[in-house]
Amino acid sequence: MAASSESILDHIPLFAKELLAGGLAGGFAKTVVAPLERLKILFQTRRTEFRSAGLSGSVRRIAKTEGLLGFYRGNGASVARIIPYAGLHFMSYEEYRRLIMQAFPNVWKGPTLDLMAGSLSGGTAVLFTYPLDLIRTKLAYQIVSPTKLNVSGMVNNEQVYRGIRDCLSKTYKEGGIRGLYRGVAPTLFGIFPYAGLKFYFYEEMKRRVPEDYKKSIMAKLTCGSVAGLLGQTFTYPLEVVRRQMQVQNLAASEEAELKGTMRSMVLIAQKQGWKTLFSGLSINYIKVVPSAAIGFTVYDTMKSYLRVPSRDEVD
Repeated sequence: MAASSESILDHIPLFAKELLAGGLAGGFAKTVVAPLERLKILFQTRRTEFRSAGLSGSVRRIAKTEGLLGFYRGNGASVARIIPYAGLHFMSYEEYRRLIMQAFPNVWKGPTLDLMAGSLSGGTAVLFTYPLDLIRTKLAYQIVSPTKLNVSGMVNNEQVYRGIRDCLSKTYKEGGIRGLYRGVAPTLFGIFPYAGLKFYFYEEMKRRVPEDYKKSIMAKLTCGSVAGLLGQTFTYPLEVVRRQMQVQNLAASEEAELKGTMRSMVLIAQKQGWKTLFSGLSINYIKVVPSAAIGFTVYDTMKSYLRVPSRDEVD
């Protein structure tokens, strides 16, 4: 049985192993922090009910109106997106890293290599999976009590999406391909530095871990959590802009339409206050630490299980 398992693993291409390891890491990490992700989206998009409730008040409100499953609203779309996203993100990071080393063998060594490869891989993953991120945000934005949902799928004159397929179909009918990529610009502006810095900090911290502790789960969790925390801090306002652009047609508002990343950021700061650009940041800190830590740790563990050769062997 063991020999059969070994022979199967030996015939799986390297990129497929990295794709599988990344997808499993992303899906597992995203599910663990799904309730915090839901709360963060509601704060970022400034739903009236959550503006002054605070974290504990918001938790009670969701529990009362939607029950336990309310904390996981939109998580199906989130996991459906994160598995291919994380798989592409980690796999393309490794591929870009190898390509850059082949093209610039004497220039791109060290942390700069991880920064560049991480940035490119983040942009690649976003372009392939963005519509699912948009759908996840729209589903998470909804506040729906099952008793108030009528047959036509409306509640208080607000359209309710019944699931991933329904939301995808209606979004496409409303705006076509452009509608499915609404808010992608600030996402790309944010993901390039975030993904690059995340990999940069993670790999740089791992290099500084004493040899005896390099395989320690705790060491990997620590490196991953700090990397995610530092990377997210620098790019958070762009995420707020993206979320507000994604749900703009769902929110009843007389404010000017958000168009263009930097213009939208300035407009939000002027109309809603600069603090809005950091709305939900405290929840994000609570969320991003376990998310990044679990993601990196599961990815490295899966690479070992799938017997992905070390970078020294591949490079």
